[in-house]
Amino acid sequence: MRRKIPSNSALLAFEAAARHGSFARAAEELALTEGAISRQIARLEAFLGVALFERVGNRVRLAPNGTRYAVQIRESLDRLERDSLYLMGQSIDGASIDIAAIPTFATRWLIPRLKRFQSQHPNITVHIAERMEPFILAGSGFDAAIHFEHPAWAGMRLHHLLEEVLVPVCSPALLAGTDANVSLDELPRLHRRQNPDAWQLYAEEVGIVLTNSAVGARYDLHSMLIEAALAGLGVALVPRLYIGAELEQGRLVAPWPESKTIAKTFCLVLPDAIELSEEPLQVFANWILQEAGGFAICRDA
Repeated sequence: MRRKIPSNSALLAFEAAARHGSFARAAEELALTEGAISRQIARLEAFLGVALFERVGNRVRLAPNGTRYAVQIRESLDRLERDSLYLMGQSIDGASIDIAAIPTFATRWLIPRLKRFQSQHPNITVHIAERMEPFILAGSGFDAAIHFEHPAWAGMRLHHLLEEVLVPVCSPALLAGTDANVSLDELPRLHRRQNPDAWQLYAEEVGIVLTNSAVGARYDLHSMLIEAALAGLGVALVPRLYIGAELEQGRLVAPWPESKTIAKTFCLVLPDAIELSEEPLQVFANWILQEAGGFAICRDA
């Protein structure tokens, strides 16, 4: 059955006129005459059976239905443009994959390693977008996700990558002039907003006393916590896998014991069971499993 969709020219004319609030300015933008814009919108209104503009003398303004429709059409045109530009940017003889990832994992673990993937597979482009919460992979536009293990991924294929173990770290400048055995209770502590009880759980696990474990500044992301620790604002409880370079360079120090409890497990989430031998998603899956295998023991879900 033929789709009931207005012509592209009518939609473009309407969107421009709605955005500018003027047929004349829409005509200027689209290199048309004002009469041509008016006719396109008249055809669109006839097609829809709804008045989109109110005519008041020589002036026009959006009707209530037109206001709602303009927002919807603008979103659709923006999405169509993004999708078109995405395809226009693809290599003729290459392939690409779209990965959703937790932002700090992407910036501090995945992206620094992508040069190795690019060197091994120069014809595969990896696009990365951040997603903080689990989502339905099918129909999302993503080929795979790198996220925490979660019941929301039921029905999808999970490959365990890395285990998140937390360790308290701070700038060495924060400890300058203090006793070598300075207590965590004497230092400012930094918190991740989503884990408000992390410090209390850590204190109970390692057997130390914190007078008030909830005191301290709060940040949304581990990457913010790390930057705050580097700036000397306090002690941050962060995943060790994010701060290897800073510890090695001496920009951060970790004089306290790390947690023995696995906070969370990172997984590669695939739409279904696939044979890890084909291109391009399977190539990426094989590569990241190998990378994680060099960092920690991994296993299939």
